[in-house]
Amino acid sequence: NRIIRMKKEVKSQRLQSLDVLRGFDMFFIMGGGALFAGLATCCPIPFFQAIARQMEHVPWHGVAFEDMIFPLFLFIAGISFPYSLEKQKACGMSSAAIYRKVIRRGLVLVLLGCIYNGLLDFDFAHLRYASVLGRIGLSWMFAALLFLNVRTRVRMGVVALLFIGYWALLACFPAPDGNGDPFSMEGSLVGYVDRMFLPGQLYLGIHDPEGLLGIIPAVGTASLGMLTGEWIKREGLPELRKVVLLACAGVMLVVVGWIWDLVFPINKNLWTSSFACLVGGISMLLFALFYYLIDVRHCHRWTLFFRVIGMNSITIYLAQRFIDFDYTGRSLFGGLASLFPESFQPLILALAYIAVCWGFLYLLYRQRIFLKV
Repeated sequence: NRIIRMKKEVKSQRLQSLDVLRGFDMFFIMGGGALFAGLATCCPIPFFQAIARQMEHVPWHGVAFEDMIFPLFLFIAGISFPYSLEKQKACGMSSAAIYRKVIRRGLVLVLLGCIYNGLLDFDFAHLRYASVLGRIGLSWMFAALLFLNVRTRVRMGVVALLFIGYWALLACFPAPDGNGDPFSMEGSLVGYVDRMFLPGQLYLGIHDPEGLLGIIPAVGTASLGMLTGEWIKREGLPELRKVVLLACAGVMLVVVGWIWDLVFPINKNLWTSSFACLVGGISMLLFALFYYLIDVRHCHRWTLFFRVIGMNSITIYLAQRFIDFDYTGRSLFGGLASLFPESFQPLILALAYIAVCWGFLYLLYRQRIFLKV
């Protein structure tokens, strides 16, 4: 990874909506979930309680908003690739250099994921090698290599084959040491492969939600993002038409995901094909909305808060592992929180945590310092 101090006079070619949507996504990792939980505590009306429940992962089958944060980030990473590839080619980068950059980025994310999980403790027997960043890195890397070598329509077919093939693989080959249910934690082939081939510690003991086989459908998720980026980059079509057709594609994927759930349960831990379709569709709908508001209608006034987060998303993800923002927030605002009734204190402390994290990112933003991988 490298730290880039960007010159202010150089105008970014990135989609503004992409940075804002990425920031919106990362906000929920940066304390957004605790904020809504605090609201439900101090104001326990059904609406806030329902939102707070969406900020918790579903234990196994099913989906909540919290389960969509990770795949949405991977989808967004996919959208950005056609744009970054165009800039690399415009700068005269050779095909070999582009391939090296793609592979290096994927492997660096795997390394950062291991560092996040405690690689520097040098306790390799108990290290969790699978990670969120590792899943993003490998899935994005394979999707990017697919993008570089396969034309668009064929790639759409490959994504469909990945989803269908993954379904067939899990349905037909349950774990030999399991309970016979191919979609359970104990009986899935996903957990069995992790137990057999993934060294170190598994997150759930017998299963890891960021394990090996789940990379297959996650490549499809990243590829859906790349197809979306290609579509938005396409010239000769009115912007509104692009948005409408993208939204229609998103609705179709959501419907496919819900129907597929009848035979292949929606499950984030297994990254089932029904889950990938559902979340891919919702990601398309969210991006269509943000793109329309920000890049088509140019409604920018409300975007700074999320843009500051989105332009340093990897930074804040890693920083929360190594910097005690909670301690800083409690030191600065704990006294204020103690003046309020106990039911209000979680909300105030959640706001304090978000404020400290955002202030840290804003300092980097003002200095034009961004962590790039």
